[in-house]
Amino acid sequence: MKILVYPHDLRMGGSQLNAIELGAAVKELGHEVVLFGQPGPLVARGTELGLEFIPAPLPGKRPSPWVINALARTVRERRIDIVHGYEWPPALECLAAAKLVRGTAAAATVMSMAVAPFIPKSMPLMVGTEQIRQAESSLGRTRVYLMEPPVDVPANTVVADVAGFRARWGLRDDVFTVVCVSRLVQELKLEGILSAIDAVGRLAGEFPVRLVIAGSGPAEATVAARAQRVNEVAGESTVILTGELSDPRPAYAAADVVLGMGGSALRGLSFAKPLVVQGERGFWELLTPDSLPVFLWQGWYGSGPGSTGPGTVGLVPVLKKLLEDGGLRSELGSFGRSVVEDRFSLTAAAHRQERLYQRFMAERSGLPFGLRAEASALSQYASYVLRRRYLRLRGMEPSEDFNARPVAVDAGASSHRAAVKS
Repeated sequence: MKILVYPHDLRMGGSQLNAIELGAAVKELGHEVVLFGQPGPLVARGTELGLEFIPAPLPGKRPSPWVINALARTVRERRIDIVHGYEWPPALECLAAAKLVRGTAAAATVMSMAVAPFIPKSMPLMVGTEQIRQAESSLGRTRVYLMEPPVDVPANTVVADVAGFRARWGLRDDVFTVVCVSRLVQELKLEGILSAIDAVGRLAGEFPVRLVIAGSGPAEATVAARAQRVNEVAGESTVILTGELSDPRPAYAAADVVLGMGGSALRGLSFAKPLVVQGERGFWELLTPDSLPVFLWQGWYGSGPGSTGPGTVGLVPVLKKLLEDGGLRSELGSFGRSVVEDRFSLTAAAHRQERLYQRFMAERSGLPFGLRAEASALSQYASYVLRRRYLRLRGMEPSEDFNARPVAVDAGASSHRAAVKS
């Protein structure tokens, strides 16, 4: 098969890394895979893994007619069989391009915490959690499949220059190191990052501890201001902001414990580090054999207080317990590593992706259903655009709108989370 993989952008981020690494793994199975998109830092990762990069034109408004034309031209010239868009703008652009070139199938992956309702139900869709898959099925989507975020386990096991990273940021061995690798954005991330800074600030009055935050984004100034406030009280190296790292693996390797959600959480597990899963509305939960079923259902995320309490109040005792018990850290690190190896390996995901591609090509939807589904999706998209304009006028427009309304906020997630407390 000839496959075009189109991430929503090529800046650092979990969905983008998944797209690139999974595309490269499918290529290793003997298929031709090219990477398409706006140039960004992750182009280097794609070319390092052997993917040819085809730059996209500037999109303007999404979906973009310029991008659609460029996609269609590439599909014709390369005789692409599958165009695969990650997140909703590339998904719609891939679908439009496939309509222009006979014999090409379009597919979508959404790793956000909710699916845009205007992705047509006739389009094959892969999602990152079983909870979202079931939610989409209940809404009448018949071509929806689970594709959990995979991890390149060998690549996320040993890194060459951990000592250099520790020296660069002054990370002493006798200080307990908490690491968070994350985009610094309002939706999903900011609330938890700020509560983590406060939690480490509280612990620093009693223990030698620091928090390393690796990442950048529009909320960077807010994070820096909170970090400065804590450092003024607890010591200048209590919270360390590294900015965006082209290769964050040394940060994971230097950690005593990882805080994170989604793909970042899984990469931390790959390094055999204990994991505290971050969410929203005060959610923090330590990964243990008891809490694992919750995350296999709703993904590496949560909403509402964890089992130890909300926000900073809930995170402090979890970190204190790990800080004081090296045996527990080792036990949970080994457990987390086994979870990644058994369920989230990139090799297994590549074989599943290959089978899905073959299925999508064989099951191209019939024209009547496709037209009805696309007409319904167009109507929902028009409503979405009008609502965004209204929110923009009021200064309330979210930067990552479908991460702003996660499926895991629903009552179903709460009932699963309650199992951790029982």
